Amino acid sequence: MINPKKIEEMAKQLSDNLPSGLKQFAGEFEDKSKQILQNQLMKLDVVSREEFDVQQHVLLKTREKLEALQAQVDALEAKLNQAAGE
Repeated sequence: MINPKKIEEMAKQLSDNLPSGLKQFAGEFEDKSKQILQNQLMKLDVVSREEFDVQQHVLLKTREKLEALQAQVDALEAKLNQAAGE
């Protein structure tokens, strides 16, 4: 779900941008920022791309069924109105 390589890249970018006086703490800072990023990303209410695609497919099928049922209801209503008019 969450790409660990991206988290490592972000942590590395953060440590690379530390002021020169703090460079000695870069390794520790990178590890800690990676941990914080992972923890915060895990708190987000997100779904994997695979799960999203599955749900999108389910929604499409449901919409198709709903449209077919609506067409049936429309046809039945037309028959009913026609029968009532005779």
